[in-house]
Amino acid sequence: MASSLPLDQAPRLRERTPALAPDSRPLRWVVFALCVAALAALQPFWVPVVLAVWMAVIVRPLHRLVAKRIHRRRGAAALLTVLLAILFFAPLAIVTLSLSGAALELGQRMLSSKSGADALRLLASDGTGPSLDLSKWDAEHARQWFELARRHGASALTLAQTVFGAATFMALGVVVFVSAFYTLLLEGPTLHEWLLTHAPLPRGQFHRLTSVFDEVGRGLLMGVGLTALLQGAVATVGYFVCGVPQPLVLGLVTIFASLIPSVGSGLVWAPVSLGLFLVGRPGAAAAMLAIGCVVSVVDNVTRPVLARYGQLRLHGLLLFIAMLGGIAVFGAGGLLLGPLFVRLAVEGLNMLREASPASFPEA
Repeated sequence: MASSLPLDQAPRLRERTPALAPDSRPLRWVVFALCVAALAALQPFWVPVVLAVWMAVIVRPLHRLVAKRIHRRRGAAALLTVLLAILFFAPLAIVTLSLSGAALELGQRMLSSKSGADALRLLASDGTGPSLDLSKWDAEHARQWFELARRHGASALTLAQTVFGAATFMALGVVVFVSAFYTLLLEGPTLHEWLLTHAPLPRGQFHRLTSVFDEVGRGLLMGVGLTALLQGAVATVGYFVCGVPQPLVLGLVTIFASLIPSVGSGLVWAPVSLGLFLVGRPGAAAAMLAIGCVVSVVDNVTRPVLARYGQLRLHGLLLFIAMLGGIAVFGAGGLLLGPLFVRLAVEGLNMLREASPASFPEA
């Protein structure tokens, strides 16, 4: 049967008919490989980038307020970036780096103690060895030090290179964090919209995952982090008052111990109290025990208050295991990445169950 359409309309009809789409699987594999390569390139600095995203999300309301006051968005972003670097991250990095070595040295001395009682006494007394007596320095000592330097000079050089490389990498990480934080304060919503448009996920699922990302950031930095810092601050004051040696080191250890569920900071202040008693200072031991109870009260009071601003819907034990596992897999940055990936995995399983409930057993 001949077509009834005029001949002048036939080409126009062929133009409107879409051609069959070619097989897109090769393109998908190419894009997947390119995305993997891009992630590998970003991998060395994804911890400062993730941290910058979280901080930008938390500080964005303040940025809007400051920008409204001074009528300059870029000026407000620059001001907040400088304040964040000067008032928070620079002192935190300096204190952490300066005290980490002392904490490791204290741990090694405790492990080398002959008994548990000696280790507890070491916490409450100055366990440092005698200082170098320059009056006894002679040619024999000089010869021994020269021989030691000759034998281990290569190892010392390697150690120095390693330390220098780590310091350089940390400095680059700070630069990446500051740059990303400033950029995200200005262009964060635009980047979010771009990811929403190009992500291979429906908008609802993408919003849920980004909400979980924000939840983990607020929960770790405000809920868990600030609570641990407050406990460490109160405990450090107690160590100073009770005359405990190396109070700043023990305060740093208390911060990390407070992350452990159930026992928490008691893993530090309780042995310190017992050590004070064993070295013959029962009054200081009683005072340290009372301050330790205050530290526990701080945990019970501040955690629910801070949870209003940053609640992480992850069980405390699972959070602690995720932190330890993250450190084992990703290094120090795993302290943040471990809980993030676990929480995203939990939310992903919830979305799969909602999308195909028949694939999951009934509760």
